[in-house]
Amino acid sequence: MFDTMTLTKVTGAVCGSLLVYLLGAWAAESLYHIGAEGHGEEVLQAYTIDTAVEEVTTEAPVVEGPDFATVYAAADVTAGEKVFAKCKSCHKIDGGDATGPHLNGVVNRPKASAVGFGYSEALVGMASESWTPENLFAFLRSPKEYAPGTKMSFVGLPKAEDRANVISYLATLK
Repeated sequence: MFDTMTLTKVTGAVCGSLLVYLLGAWAAESLYHIGAEGHGEEVLQAYTIDTAVEEVTTEAPVVEGPDFATVYAAADVTAGEKVFAKCKSCHKIDGGDATGPHLNGVVNRPKASAVGFGYSEALVGMASESWTPENLFAFLRSPKEYAPGTKMSFVGLPKAEDRANVISYLATLK
């Protein structure tokens, strides 16, 4: 069924189709080219509209949310347990360490104090401080900003409510 002549015809048809496609693409590019890139022409603006505005700022104003005490007072332990599901891949709450240190009893525990866990130098340098709810709140927003050089690769929890809920859940674990 497939002999040498048929195979040669099919190969010739494919090559011919590619040549027709390339020729068509080249013709379309030449006819419908927009812009001066590669042609040495200078592009000038045709006109400007004066809006009488001195300067336009593109930065959005920083909106400060409610303070920590307000958010923490309204925290929900059940919601915190659900958000903690993100943490379970690296942290245990049974007293054993995993990729990260165990988190039972972490609220008000001294930083870098889980025995046997190899903390980063950033957290070892903070060992004189405790994991107060306020410190945990700041750390959970962005661990890399709070402790530059930390081994924790988690990006953080951007929502203040989620952070407060997780901290309230962690406070129930002893």
